[in-house]
Amino acid sequence: MKKAIVTGSSGLIGSEAVSFLDERGWAVHGVDNNMRRDFFGEPGDTAWNLERLRSSTSHFVHHDLDIRDRAAILSLFETERPELVVHAAAQPSHDLAASRPFDDFDVNAVGTLNLLEAARRAAPESPFVFLSTNKVYGDAPNELELVELETRWDYADPAQREGVDETMRIDMTMHSLFGASKVAADVLVQEYGRYFGMPTVCLRGGCLTGPNHSGAELHGFLAYLARAVRDGIPYRIYGYKGKQVRDNIHSHDVCTAIMAFAERPTAGAVYNLGGGRANSVSMLEAIERFEGLLGRKLEWEYVEEARRGDHICYISDLGRLRSDYPDWEITISLDDLFDELVTAGQPRLRSKTA
Repeated sequence: MKKAIVTGSSGLIGSEAVSFLDERGWAVHGVDNNMRRDFFGEPGDTAWNLERLRSSTSHFVHHDLDIRDRAAILSLFETERPELVVHAAAQPSHDLAASRPFDDFDVNAVGTLNLLEAARRAAPESPFVFLSTNKVYGDAPNELELVELETRWDYADPAQREGVDETMRIDMTMHSLFGASKVAADVLVQEYGRYFGMPTVCLRGGCLTGPNHSGAELHGFLAYLARAVRDGIPYRIYGYKGKQVRDNIHSHDVCTAIMAFAERPTAGAVYNLGGGRANSVSMLEAIERFEGLLGRKLEWEYVEEARRGDHICYISDLGRLRSDYPDWEITISLDDLFDELVTAGQPRLRSKTA
């Protein structure tokens, strides 16, 4: 039986990867210490998701480890010798990074280094998949000429219609401290691929979402918005008239991209990964959609000042990924995403056949 190590295994992408691999007969070793609860309080608690995995999988082993614990991570890799590494653990918030810079950098950058070095020593031939972020581009995407439409911002140049590709620069921009720590991790993953010849990839995610997301105000756009409308939680919109745009990809489609690379890996690869134009939505549009689906109005306030380094309009150009892996595609539409998020309730357990 093949073995995989998945970090952040109780989070959105990590838990989806655990289920995805388990269903395909992999033995999965998950690494997660529920630090999301420490970061975001009760809304970020992933204990419910860990229990869901324990009840619904056959070959999953949970390790309550901190990726900053270098010795423990190395020991795990040396013991298990994984044939695939999916690194989805992170401090994921712009705002939180500014108030906890050491935690942010130690988790995102140093934790990634610990994993890379453990993989180099114990499993150098195994694909190493890093869930990076579009925030590595900082606010450079805001330099693209935009046009203001009734409910959203959009690219003014028709040649830019498909969005931001991997040639967008990552320096000389404002990233937020979170973006900077993810840049450090992103470049490390590339360098272990290029310098040591390891099969590594950076998947620079747009908005990754799905029903198993423990959304919080500071992270988890669609999941938290659905919860706010459903449960009557006051919501804040930060700047850009609420017309800021994000492309959204379901965690299942992230996993199929992970496996596409794992089955045909290269060294030091970089791909933008999001829902593309078809799965793009603005804040105002998303609020209207959830209000219609849930039959209730959202109580929200507008904050004039946008988050520093935040994107006005971001759509992932998926051309490079589709070119290299033509069999991969987005299978879950924006409509399906909204329907799943509306019906998702946590905490709850799903059976294997659900």
